[in-house]
Amino acid sequence: MKKFIGDKAFYRKVFLIAFPVMIQNGVTNFVSLLDNLMVGQIGTTQMNGVAIANQLVFVFNLFIFGAISGAGIFGAQFFGRGDYENVRNVLRLKLYICLAISALCITVFVLFGNPLLSLYLSEGGESAGNPEETLRAGHLYLMIMLIGLIPSALTQALAGTLRESGETVLPMKAGIIAVLVNLVFNYLLIFGHLGFPALGVAGAAAATVLSRFVEIGIILFEIVHSRERFRFLDGLLSTARIPVTLLCSVAKKGSPLMVNELLWSVGMAAVTQAYSVRGLAVVAGMNISTTVTNLFNIVFMSLGTSVSIIVGQRLGAGETEKAVDDNRKLTFFAAAVCILVGALLAAASPLIPQLYNTEENVRALASKFILISAVTMPLHAIAHCTYFTLRSGGRTGITFLFDSVYVLCFTLPIVWLLTHGTSLKTAEVYLIAQLSDGVKAFIGLLLVKKRVWVRNLAVTAGQSTAEET
Repeated sequence: MKKFIGDKAFYRKVFLIAFPVMIQNGVTNFVSLLDNLMVGQIGTTQMNGVAIANQLVFVFNLFIFGAISGAGIFGAQFFGRGDYENVRNVLRLKLYICLAISALCITVFVLFGNPLLSLYLSEGGESAGNPEETLRAGHLYLMIMLIGLIPSALTQALAGTLRESGETVLPMKAGIIAVLVNLVFNYLLIFGHLGFPALGVAGAAAATVLSRFVEIGIILFEIVHSRERFRFLDGLLSTARIPVTLLCSVAKKGSPLMVNELLWSVGMAAVTQAYSVRGLAVVAGMNISTTVTNLFNIVFMSLGTSVSIIVGQRLGAGETEKAVDDNRKLTFFAAAVCILVGALLAAASPLIPQLYNTEENVRALASKFILISAVTMPLHAIAHCTYFTLRSGGRTGITFLFDSVYVLCFTLPIVWLLTHGTSLKTAEVYLIAQLSDGVKAFIGLLLVKKRVWVRNLAVTAGQSTAEET
């Protein structure tokens, strides 16, 4: 068992990295749950509209995440090597990517927002809410949310670089303050308290946009006014230049990641759309389930971030055996903890949906979806950690097959065939789909064991960049 269980120093290091991320994500997802409850108090129609619009925002967020993740691999390894000039080059590239993708997605959502939202509206199956009113609510919410896409993207770039350098407290602090701002103004603007107008769905979107500007503002303020802590960012804006060799290296390793996250998010949105043919009650039930489950998923999500940072820095420093050892212990730790967290989620599954002002059939579906997610959480934890392990060593081509291709060629066909071609209950389809991730976890463990990810990218890329300079 010593191969799988670390000493106190190991868990202290994991704690210092994962805990701030966990706290930030925990507060974010808890406030998202409260937001969801507040919108749910207006009615099922409004809740469905927001949930459907957020499917498109979800695609945007994952597109940004994937686009800058390739650069992030190099950022973590450059920092582990002490090459701060290239850390700045990587961040500069991230900022350019974020601005370009934001402009593209805003254009697409403005031109094709209604047709995309309409894909999720089906009058068949179990009913809950009015489809036309759901479309209007979703479109209104989406158009306001577009204002916050650019600050949201820039926050991902800056916060990601800070975490890659081991600075997790500032993103945590900014994220917590932002979500509290979101919570307060949701309360004020959705219901019209303390003299504010009661804007309903529009108020929920406005509060979220405001929180995005607050978050990026806090991060920028701290970076500018605490320069001693962030010396590795000095000179970030002194030039707009990015070395061509670094650009090519990042493009080679990062393009599969960008395409992967985009296709994965599109695939997951398509999976949700396949479930939606069973009726708006299913859309509402999955919205509640996803919001609740995300609050508990922060454990393995944060540990996945720890894998990418700890293992990436080990690889960048040339400590390959320590990287292998740390990875094995982190993956085991994530799976073990998620057994306990899954048990807590299972216990909460019949209770939380009762807080929503919605139809009883929606509550029943949500409870079943939450229970299924609880049971399968350890599988998702293992798959998540192995994904970040492969990514930390630059094996982005493999992660592309492992992640998005898997969803599009395996998960989506299963869900689509079962929802369209069988009389299985939706909860039964959901269980089969969730259990199918066990195949992904098994494949991931095999790839990790073969050590195909054990590579130092920082040496080659850093030398090429230095020669070019």
